[in-house]
Amino acid sequence: MTIRRGGTLTDADHHLLALWAASCAEHVLHLFDSAQPADPRPREAIDHARTWASGQVGMMRARAAGGHAMGAARALSGAPRWAAFSAGQAACVGHVAAHDLGAAAYAIKAARAAAPHGEAGAAGRLECHWQREQLPAVIRELVLDDQRLRNDICWSVFDG
Repeated sequence: MTIRRGGTLTDADHHLLALWAASCAEHVLHLFDSAQPADPRPREAIDHARTWASGQVGMMRARAAGGHAMGAARALSGAPRWAAFSAGQAACVGHVAAHDLGAAAYAIKAARAAAPHGEAGAAGRLECHWQREQLPAVIRELVLDDQRLRNDICWSVFDG
């Protein structure tokens, strides 16, 4: 059990949050890869989120991979930047479970940034809907509640 904003979170649910965050990040990873095909850091971060969830790597190592992915983002702008930040956030879920929303929010920002002019809102709603379809039933209400509570600090991307 871990503490999450004053409540308890089972290890199994924490692992599911990491896996969901990794799926969110991977869904937009092609936006980073198209700009930086030789840079493996965001993909490695997503892999570390999954290997942390399976118990094959420690939290510190996964968190470090997340930092490297965010480092890959810093020199970029637009969709590639947000996609790399999404991967970095996913790898940090083992450290702080609430990073799951960071991974999801950055993925939505990436989808919006990649959309043709005038279609960003629709692209963001579509990405948010896709993410919600990926939620395991056991953590669905936890995530949706968090999205309602923290939407304002996540650029209001979960309105859709």
